[in-house]
Amino acid sequence: TALREAGYTTADINAYSRELREALMKVDPSTQIGIANSIWYRQGATIKTPFIEANRTYYDAEVEALDFASPTIVGIINGWCAQKTNNRIKEIITKVDPTSLMYLINAVYFKGTWRNPFEKDFTQEADFHRANGTPQRVQMMHQASIFKYTEDELGQYVEMDFGNDAFSMVVVLPNKGRTTRDVIAAMDGAKWEAATKRLNGELVELSLPRFKAECDYQLRNHILPDLGMRLPFSIEADFSGITDTPLFISAIIHKTFIDVNEYGAEAAAVTAVHMSFAPGPDAPKPKWIDFRVDRPFVFAIREKSTGVILFVGEIGEVKDEK
Repeated sequence: TALREAGYTTADINAYSRELREALMKVDPSTQIGIANSIWYRQGATIKTPFIEANRTYYDAEVEALDFASPTIVGIINGWCAQKTNNRIKEIITKVDPTSLMYLINAVYFKGTWRNPFEKDFTQEADFHRANGTPQRVQMMHQASIFKYTEDELGQYVEMDFGNDAFSMVVVLPNKGRTTRDVIAAMDGAKWEAATKRLNGELVELSLPRFKAECDYQLRNHILPDLGMRLPFSIEADFSGITDTPLFISAIIHKTFIDVNEYGAEAAAVTAVHMSFAPGPDAPKPKWIDFRVDRPFVFAIREKSTGVILFVGEIGEVKDEK
C-alpha cells in the first residue's frame, strides 16, 4: 500500500522484489541464505493464470494443486517447510480445511558466522534478569573489540557483522527504566534508519548471552490489525486478482527459530497465509563502552546495503540447549 501511494505499480513492485531477492542471495557467498515461496491451492479451484505466472516469475514460487481432503496434504506442506529451513521449522500447519481455497507460504533461512567470533573459553556463567525481574544463570559470551555502536533515548545499539560484512545483527539494549516493549512501540522506520546510520566504530566490551528461541504467532488476531492491516481479514477484501470468487484471509501463522552462539547465528522463519472463501581537537583518551546484555533485549538480522531486515525479535528469557 505504501509503495502504491508512492506511485509504484504492481509490475514495479514485482520487478523490484525479484531483483532484491536475487541480490540478497549473492551478496555474501560465505553466508547461507534461502528465500522460498509456494502456493498450494485446492484441486479443481479456478485460479487466475496471471496471478500464478506473476508468482512463478517474480517470486520463484512453487505452485501445486492438491486434494485438500487427502490425509497426506499436511505432511506435504510441512515437508516443504522443513526442507526450505534446513529442518529448523518442521511444522507450520496441523490440519487443512477441505473447503479452503489456498495456502501461500514463505520461508526464509539464514546461517552466518561472525566476522569476529567469540572465544569459547571466555564464555562464563552469569546472571540474566528476565522480563519479570527474576534472575537466571546463562552462558554469557564475552568479547572486547571494535564494534559499531550508538545510543539514544531508547537504549544502546551494537552491531556485529557476519562473513564479509554484508549481513549483521544489531542488538538493542533498552536503557534502565525502559522495556523491550517500550523500544518496539517507539521504533518506527525513520527512527530505526536514523539509529543505524549513527552506528560508528567504538571500543566495546560486549557481553551477550548464548541463546536459542522458537516462537509461533497468529498474526491475524492482533499484530497485523494493530499495524493497520484489517481489510484483508474481512469479507470486504478484494482478491479479484486471484479468483473471481470472493476471498478473505482467515489466518496467518508465523513461526521463527533463532540460535546465537560463539561462532555465529542461524535463523529461520515460515509464514503461512490461509485464504478462505468469504462469505577537530586532540583525540580523547580511548574509552571502552560496557555493553552488557544481562536483561531483555531486541535483535535484528539485516542486510546493510539495502537495509532489508530478515529477522527481528525480542528476548525476555534466555534458553540455551548447549
